[in-house]
Amino acid sequence: MAITQADKAQLFEALHQAPGAFVIPNPWDGGSARILEGLGFKALATSSGACAGTFGRRDGRVTREEALDHARTICAATELPVAADLEKGFGDAPADAAETIRLAAETGLVGGSIEDASGNKEKPLFDFSHAVERVAAAVQAARAHPFPFMLTARTENFLRGNPDLDDTIRRLQAFEKAGADVLFAPGLPDLAAVKTVCASLEKPFNFMVGIRGKSFSVAELEAAGVKRISLATSLYRVAMTSMLEAAREVKDKGSFGYLERTVTTPDIYSYLRS
Repeated sequence: MAITQADKAQLFEALHQAPGAFVIPNPWDGGSARILEGLGFKALATSSGACAGTFGRRDGRVTREEALDHARTICAATELPVAADLEKGFGDAPADAAETIRLAAETGLVGGSIEDASGNKEKPLFDFSHAVERVAAAVQAARAHPFPFMLTARTENFLRGNPDLDDTIRRLQAFEKAGADVLFAPGLPDLAAVKTVCASLEKPFNFMVGIRGKSFSVAELEAAGVKRISLATSLYRVAMTSMLEAAREVKDKGSFGYLERTVTTPDIYSYLRS
């Protein structure tokens, strides 16, 4: 029998309750999702940046409908639990965040994140109280699903020009109190900061690997108290790096040496459905 969405939700919840840390990589399409499943990962997550790249756009330039359609494609390609990067919920009001979480479940997702970045260059973060209200509304929508939808609350302090560890912890603790299942603060500068944040929380903490000089090994992150390790756009960037290098070789040199470094089509097909 095919695995159900409820089954996936229970598996995802169990990963957060099991001992140790787990890696949740970020595919950008159905094929990459299938490959990551075939490699043995236990759950997947979308990346807003990688999603936008598939549309030929920059991060933050995708509509809610497009993001959810993209998530639907990834969910349909794999039997693994899939969570989504849902940015700020595609609207400023708490009701917008709640509606995004409500719609997310219809795509097959079993988790999703809501962040406190406003998208306003003049004021890049929502005020504390408003940010908490938005998370609370998203949590309420998550609890309305007939399965455990894992709601991740994310503060963007370190990515939005406010590298204030105390405020980051204050926000995460408030999101935790509002009912978030997982807490997330991308861009923490070092392992000491990661350890301090994890020690301040009771719920699982997600660390984002993908920033040069601010990414650490699984063992180091687990020792610091991290439960979930996401890869953001990094795998997508690796794929784009290889494509750029190959295309430049063809354009600039007229040679095709990159072919000697690629996996074969049958190798890729071994991970895909017939």
